[in-house]
Amino acid sequence: MNKLNFRLKIWAKFIFYFTFTAVCYSALFTTDRPIAFVLCFVLYGFISLLFAFNFSHDFSHNTVFKSKKLNNLCFIFIYTIVGAHAEAWKQRHIHSHHYAPNVEDYDSDLKISKLIRVIPNSEHFWFHRYQHIYAPFAYTSYSLFWVFIKDFVILFSNDEYTEKKNLKFHLSFWTQKAVYLTFILLLPLLFSMQPWYIVLTGFLAMHFSQSLFLLFTFFMTHHVEQTEYPTTDSNGFINTSWLMNQIKSSNDMHPFSETANFILGGFNNHIAHHLFPHYHHIHYPKLNKILYRILLQHNIKPNQTSYWAGIASHLRLLKRMSYADETIKL
Repeated sequence: MNKLNFRLKIWAKFIFYFTFTAVCYSALFTTDRPIAFVLCFVLYGFISLLFAFNFSHDFSHNTVFKSKKLNNLCFIFIYTIVGAHAEAWKQRHIHSHHYAPNVEDYDSDLKISKLIRVIPNSEHFWFHRYQHIYAPFAYTSYSLFWVFIKDFVILFSNDEYTEKKNLKFHLSFWTQKAVYLTFILLLPLLFSMQPWYIVLTGFLAMHFSQSLFLLFTFFMTHHVEQTEYPTTDSNGFINTSWLMNQIKSSNDMHPFSETANFILGGFNNHIAHHLFPHYHHIHYPKLNKILYRILLQHNIKPNQTSYWAGIASHLRLLKRMSYADETIKL
């Protein structure tokens, strides 16, 4: 793909998602029917999340512009509209998750919550016996947890993933949270045609539906029945190669589909993304035709599901991991 076609595709995609997001948000101030208002809130949450899928992730990996500063600025802007603290997520994603996905004590994404058990031989609690049942309900609260609890815990705690939390870091954090709460709650409360309890209902409904889609999509990229969880030896060395760690811990969904790639912003092509994080997701369907052929020629079978089969496989994994003695062999 030449540079002109790449730029045209990026701009067309940006105009589509930005316009759709803006229209859904504007509808919050023009509709006078409570049910329609709540539905617009839900739709806004869904499309703004897809906007983030399609752009913020690539911005974080500096695959859109040549300027790292411009990529980072755009990344922060889009992350702000979904309420998450951009810098904290980027540090963990780039320097922890991509470094060693699905490796305990290396991958920060495995530290989300003790409610869900996916790591073989990890600590088992009595409630994990029912995790495949309560997980979809628990998932509906995740974006609220992320925006109002997780980010604050990270801000006021010491960890190995985050840059120094100096004045600049704090200023960025509080600015992003203030901007988010202003346009997602304060402005609708002040200028929409709905009473406060309808606005709050719409806000909560948005987060519940947004969270369910977000977590199922995220979990399917690394936590289905076929994905592996490499272990470390007594010295902390990972017992597999970097290449096999990236391939075997990731799962693809419709890896050759341009439509799936357009909707999910490359999250459906997770093996290619982990092997080539500095390539924009627009290239992944064509890249996969080459990548899959090479992997299969070397008897390496990539993990692959459909979207809905991925959800079912994730729930079956939770069922398997609900037992204390469950192990998954590499």
